[in-house]
Amino acid sequence: MNAFFKLSVIVITFFCLVIEGGAQNNKPAFKVIAFFTAKNDQAHISYVHEANRWFPKMATKYNFSYDSTSDWNNLNEEFLSHYQVVLFLDTRPEAAAQREAFKKYMENGGAWMGFHFAGFALTPSAYPQDWDWYHNVFIGAGQYKGNTWRPTSAVLRVEDGKHPATRRLPQTFKSSPNEWYSWEKDLQKNPDIKILLSIDSASFPLGTGPKPYEIWHSGCYPVAWSNKNYKMIYVNMGHNDIDYEHKTNKELSFQFDNKIQNRFIIDGLLWLGGGKAAASD
Repeated sequence: MNAFFKLSVIVITFFCLVIEGGAQNNKPAFKVIAFFTAKNDQAHISYVHEANRWFPKMATKYNFSYDSTSDWNNLNEEFLSHYQVVLFLDTRPEAAAQREAFKKYMENGGAWMGFHFAGFALTPSAYPQDWDWYHNVFIGAGQYKGNTWRPTSAVLRVEDGKHPATRRLPQTFKSSPNEWYSWEKDLQKNPDIKILLSIDSASFPLGTGPKPYEIWHSGCYPVAWSNKNYKMIYVNMGHNDIDYEHKTNKELSFQFDNKIQNRFIIDGLLWLGGGKAAASD
């Protein structure tokens, strides 16, 4: 009986150690929090919902945790201290306290990835350019200048093939359909900005109109870049194609239906979080 008891203790201890070791191995490499609004423009709302389906799957696959919130009051020092990466899926913070907390987070080593509308600012509009640090210094693009229409695929060119986010990409690849933004400031002339992806000339003419200025025929249009002074990546992708014309609001395209574009997003996110680099997929 005594021998049986000792054996039982050994077996139980062994399984406890195995379970504990497994729990430690499953500890996420880093934690991501995504902020969103999902109230303006069905194309942006569609993207937010799509992102909140896709990122949890990637979190399981690449060993990070993913949370999301529409409560921008969570953008405060205590809440952010639990996360290594912040995502802005569609908009930006508006309250002064939220903005200051985010600025402090980034200046103290936090990481950020922002998508499409998160970079938008236009005075006058519902999102005026009233945050110089964010738009002029951090993102570096200034105000929104214009866009293509309809959302269409573009051939994207890798501008820096040595960056961890672009290392596994071909020199050019075709994006998911997107509404592409142009900007007030020339990012090529900003020494703090490292352009990662631009629209390749093979894309032109880009857009279908009907307005002539919604079709681009030439020019340099960065669509993803990093600021050398912060751990960040801005990504212009994030606008799904929606059937507005027939008033059905049917989703006609999705951002994460693109293997190569997804590779850029996940490799960029793993770099921001300091996680293990993705293997070939």
